[in-house]
Amino acid sequence: MQRDGATVILWDGGNNDLPFFRPDLLLVVVDPLRAGDALRYHPGQTCLRMADAILINKIDAAGEGQIGEVTRNIATVNPRAPVLRAASPVSVERPDEVRGKRVLVEDGPTTSTHGGMPTGAGYAAALRFGAVAVVAPRPWAAGSVADAYRQYGHIGPVLPALGYDEVQRRDLAATIAAVPCDLVLSATPIDLRRTIPVEKPLLRVGYEVAIQGRPNLDDILAPYRHR
Repeated sequence: MQRDGATVILWDGGNNDLPFFRPDLLLVVVDPLRAGDALRYHPGQTCLRMADAILINKIDAAGEGQIGEVTRNIATVNPRAPVLRAASPVSVERPDEVRGKRVLVEDGPTTSTHGGMPTGAGYAAALRFGAVAVVAPRPWAAGSVADAYRQYGHIGPVLPALGYDEVQRRDLAATIAAVPCDLVLSATPIDLRRTIPVEKPLLRVGYEVAIQGRPNLDDILAPYRHR
């Protein structure tokens, strides 16, 4: 950190935003599990067109057809941008505790609700670390959780991440309490235990970004290091 300001400012725009300033480097991440979305939605397509470099993540989870479609879409709208590829391996705190268990999976909102995906990282972690079953929570869904299943019919055998207000937090806690499972796998950015009472054992799920091949981040950042 310099006395007159930051040496590096990292801006994370999430999935529904444009940069609010002109960055030196705009790195845009595209998801091959949603292969057509890069051209289907604004501001995602705008970000893709503006990108200085593009990262295709989840290549370990996506099929070659999905990766190929994303690659072609990038070439169509932004052929000048270098393209990086990365695996996104999932992880669980204390993974040995998952094996042989009946688990309830809570997956994040950009996956299970408005993200359009039936499952996400939590479900992938349950399979990877040997859960004997993923308990589908629909029969025990309370109030606003049941409403979410009706609104987002694509949701798979996972619990959608809610909790934006007191009612949703109450219904989420009631649903978790009612589901007959051995433990909860939570794949959301926050620790549920800090927002609602969770009496069942809960393990948090995360994932990493593992760049594969060249170019890599060193290649992309090299021109900016001595500015």
